Amino acid sequence: MMSGGYTSLDGQRVSGSVPAVTGPDHVNLKFPASNLQTFPPSGDQGKISATYKPPHDADDTFSKPAPGSGSGETQQAGWFQFFTVSSYKPYFDVDTSDVLERIRDSLFPFKGDFSEKTANNPDLYGPFWICSTLIFVAAAIGTFVTYVAHKLDKKEWNYDIHLVTWSAGLFYGYVGVVPVGLYLILKYFSVPSGLVQLWCLYGYSLFVFIPASCLSIIPIEIFRWLIAGGAGFMSASFVALNLRTHIKSAGERWFLIVAGIFLLQLGLAAVLKLYLFTMTV
Repeated sequence: MMSGGYTSLDGQRVSGSVPAVTGPDHVNLKFPASNLQTFPPSGDQGKISATYKPPHDADDTFSKPAPGSGSGETQQAGWFQFFTVSSYKPYFDVDTSDVLERIRDSLFPFKGDFSEKTANNPDLYGPFWICSTLIFVAAAIGTFVTYVAHKLDKKEWNYDIHLVTWSAGLFYGYVGVVPVGLYLILKYFSVPSGLVQLWCLYGYSLFVFIPASCLSIIPIEIFRWLIAGGAGFMSASFVALNLRTHIKSAGERWFLIVAGIFLLQLGLAAVLKLYLFTMTV
């Protein structure tokens, strides 16, 4: 075993470590300090860290400006801002607790305070996943319903892939188009609302149809009608009651607008029942 030290040319023993040999071909290697990212991040958890604020409509009476936010914030002007990722980033600035709380509020439609709670932070994350989940749940349950109906009638059954595409067109189209039409109507009556806020409201209003679709697996026709009617009533009440106070400022016609919103939501429930959860084939 070697002891620490070395012997010089004159025979004397010198303690210490052996110095490194240097020469013209010697290269000193320097390794930079490791800069590994810590996981999970030590910053804000669950929410997007962004310097952008959700762009509000100029006539958005629902939205309230954030405290301390001035009008001098620089944003891309015109319609070009809608083609940038940063314009949509604030609408996904929610975490699991936010989405679950909003889903819970949608199941208690008579409170009518959903619009106030989401006024400063409407999101599109929850509505997107609610619609996507509802599409596949409705298509799957609808397929099972048709399967049971064929087996009861002792008929040959074939899987219909069009149930998925039909459901996607129904729910994505409804949540995407109906709020735009309502936005234009409210703008015409000089009681405009935020378009993103309407998308948020209508998206969460569809959550009640997910458990209703699961309950429709029970092969009792009258029970399915009761489930579809109850889900449609809850969804319609959720949308109508959250917009009623705001639409009242439209004048004497506010009741017609609210009634139209209510009936249209009931119509969605009827379409869902007739085309996906029916025993007749």
